[in-house]
Amino acid sequence: MIQQNLTLMTDLYELTMMQGYFTSQHNKKVVFDVFYRTNPSGSAYAIAAGLEQVIDYIKNLQFTPEDISYLRKINLFQEDFLEYLSHFRFTGDIYAVPEGTVVFPKEPLLKIVAPIMEAQLIETTILNIINHQSLIATKASRVVYAAKGDGIMEFGLRRAQGPDAGTLGARAAVIGGCIGTSNVLTGKLFQVPIKGTHAHSWIMSFPDEYTAFKTYANLYPDACILLVDTYDTLKSGVPNAIKVFNELKEAGIKLKNYGIRLDSGDLAYLSKKARKMLDEAGFNDAIISASSDLDEYLIDSLKTQGAAITSWGVGTNLITCKDNPSFGGVYKLAAVYDEEENTFLPKIKLSENIEKITNPGSKEVYRIYDAKSGKIRADLICLEEESFSPSQDLLLFDPIATWKKTLLKAGSYTLRRLLIPIFKNGECIYTSPTVMDIQKYCTKELNTLWEENRRLVNPQEVYVDLSTKLYETKQKLLDNK
Repeated sequence: MIQQNLTLMTDLYELTMMQGYFTSQHNKKVVFDVFYRTNPSGSAYAIAAGLEQVIDYIKNLQFTPEDISYLRKINLFQEDFLEYLSHFRFTGDIYAVPEGTVVFPKEPLLKIVAPIMEAQLIETTILNIINHQSLIATKASRVVYAAKGDGIMEFGLRRAQGPDAGTLGARAAVIGGCIGTSNVLTGKLFQVPIKGTHAHSWIMSFPDEYTAFKTYANLYPDACILLVDTYDTLKSGVPNAIKVFNELKEAGIKLKNYGIRLDSGDLAYLSKKARKMLDEAGFNDAIISASSDLDEYLIDSLKTQGAAITSWGVGTNLITCKDNPSFGGVYKLAAVYDEEENTFLPKIKLSENIEKITNPGSKEVYRIYDAKSGKIRADLICLEEESFSPSQDLLLFDPIATWKKTLLKAGSYTLRRLLIPIFKNGECIYTSPTVMDIQKYCTKELNTLWEENRRLVNPQEVYVDLSTKLYETKQKLLDNK
């Protein structure tokens, strides 16, 4: 999960291509971009996540003697190439947007500048890490948005696709805004809050529901959320919970962080009835928590119906991103260094599908904010050598429908460069923030979106434009193909 040697967690063709480069002595420095083409889950944005695990991967990138022995048995690799692998280290540069950053299609989330043999090897694992965590962080941010300030707890571990997906998925969910996770290992590894109540089996293992509630409350008076739907929510569960709360109160125990959890039935109806019962008993501050196959759409619907729920446990649909199970990030060659020209020559991938045509060259991404509101106006992808100033007018145009243009007047906008250096000459020069600090940063990032960009259905997309110079470079390469 962390600090592992994942060197062999790669597709075979990365290694066969490496050997091809090795035998042909073709190891020029190149630029690869990591980006995605379509926002997940019907969203107008995504949340970049997983950079800390990419850093761990690169730091631990080396072929062990056991790895070399295994590769030798495959009978695909020559001895001189295996000898090269036995001393392999990453020596290139990596730039990335910080974790928790709001990002959009087509713009580089990571830029790798390295000899092609090194850059090729790391493709698969980087995509595996970034795709998974960015997907879950994005989904979590949508669920949190639907809850309108109520706390969201991630508790999908038992439904996740394996231990790593459960543990790192919970990390990503917290980055996206969840207040905690049920996954104790995630809590230990990343110092995030862990939360939980009890299962129906706890109730069923006792002679009766009241005894189960009373025993649990005596053990955890400061974290007493009782699951009330094992038998009959309104006739048994809620009355027994109120009875236990009254007994604690009479015993002089000050109740805090207490309440009930609903896990089945008509959550809107049951929560409103339970709220009335709790209030009439004098427990106005009791929490009503809900679970049961929740996602952003169901939470939004329940909020619209006036459900009296203030805390939500979201499992399967979050940890698996059930409606959109893959992020779709790709890793594409953008430039090759020409020693004679002493510069990177832009490269482009063509396709009959317009959305799959890549943006060439060694690039930078600028975020453009409205000077008054601080909200995002657009992102601008440009060539690395370009620079812009808010003191000058800036013309933006749609790279597909080029007649769609916007002129930003000098002083009406601000700029921020998104890609920051992570590795330089193979050495990590970046320190990852804590997960909770990334969450705070992510919350600020989400607040730079307009409400129209955040709505759950048919959101307004954020414009991602090309600079004039990058657009002309791209068109020149297209015309010459």
